Amino acid sequence: MDTGIISLRSNGMFALLPLGERVMMKLTKLIDKEMSCIGAQRLSLPLLTSGDLWKKTGRWESTGQELLKIEDRHGKEYVLSPTHEEAITSLMSEIYPFSFRQLPLRLYQINSKFRDEMKPRFGLLRCREFIMKDLYTFDNSVEAAHDTYQEICSAYDRIFHRLRIPFLKVTGDCGSIGGTHSHEYHYISPTGEDTLCVCDNCGNSKNAELVSSDKSDSCDKCGSHVHQVAGIEVGHTFLLGTKYSKPLKALYQNESGKPELLQMGCYGIGVSRLLAASVEVLAEDKNIKWPWEIVPFKICLIGPKKGSKEASSALWVDHLAEVMSGMPGLLDEVVVDDRDRLTIGKRVMEAKQSGYPFIIVVGKRACEMVPMFELLDCTTGKSEFLSHKMLMNWVRELP
Repeated sequence: MDTGIISLRSNGMFALLPLGERVMMKLTKLIDKEMSCIGAQRLSLPLLTSGDLWKKTGRWESTGQELLKIEDRHGKEYVLSPTHEEAITSLMSEIYPFSFRQLPLRLYQINSKFRDEMKPRFGLLRCREFIMKDLYTFDNSVEAAHDTYQEICSAYDRIFHRLRIPFLKVTGDCGSIGGTHSHEYHYISPTGEDTLCVCDNCGNSKNAELVSSDKSDSCDKCGSHVHQVAGIEVGHTFLLGTKYSKPLKALYQNESGKPELLQMGCYGIGVSRLLAASVEVLAEDKNIKWPWEIVPFKICLIGPKKGSKEASSALWVDHLAEVMSGMPGLLDEVVVDDRDRLTIGKRVMEAKQSGYPFIIVVGKRACEMVPMFELLDCTTGKSEFLSHKMLMNWVRELP
């Protein structure tokens, strides 16, 4: 909570504070843009899903104790959804007849999911309520579903490349969600709970859960040595086939007018987990380092302490904030730390901890005949004093 990102409310439950909410909004915007590029449409499903649907697919029992189940006053059972395969497939089953001409169909949402973690830990990385982007795709053939799978994976690649944090895509375990095959996206970190096996020669990568113990040190594709790394899973893709469309009778009309089962896929990104994993991977000492695409504010302005010798320079703060906010790419990207009862040093320290990439200090040198402002570049650790003109030129060159 010291950095203004999240606040622990109870075991495994967190509040997103204003800076954390801004990061989430930027992540959501980034994801929305890439989903739009592949023709995916956003919707919102209820957080509660009928327990009957989960019983039909067999996951009511197979998911285990992590599944949060509740019962209303009428004795009807529900699931506080960790994912929405049942809900979206039920929706599709109710709009039959659905023509092959309307396929492929891609629907996604970004909202809260729930899991009854026995031991919540690592903040947002392993908690009871989390925010996830879940995309569900519907196709008219196995071949079309495979093409869709590749297209969605390419969109995921673009999302993770835009964040500019090195990631590893590995063959994954289908687990309780099921399907024919899956891939996982990981950030490499010693705090990761997944063990990943990576071939030194061909780069083939798998989750260690898929590797037998007697072959854990060699690649099954080329026989070369395999090394292991720890990863934080931030995304997962599944080719589902008819695992859900068959028990829930989600059909479409083929070219002959006859009903056929929809071929499905599901694709998740742990949005709140992505926030936490970015901090985990990039942080230096006690200071957060955000990817540029999702930094809460690009520039933090800090003025003099009230009552100090340089207090008269405070007039520059509002001026700089107004001028910079009007420049391309900086609308709503400049924040002023107006806690002028604190020293400049204290506020600079907290600004670095919160992860602002650039800090501009209006201090005693702003009172000189030619006012000079201190620019702290937290991405490089360098600082310099710039005149008003030099500062404006620097701002114009920001990406």
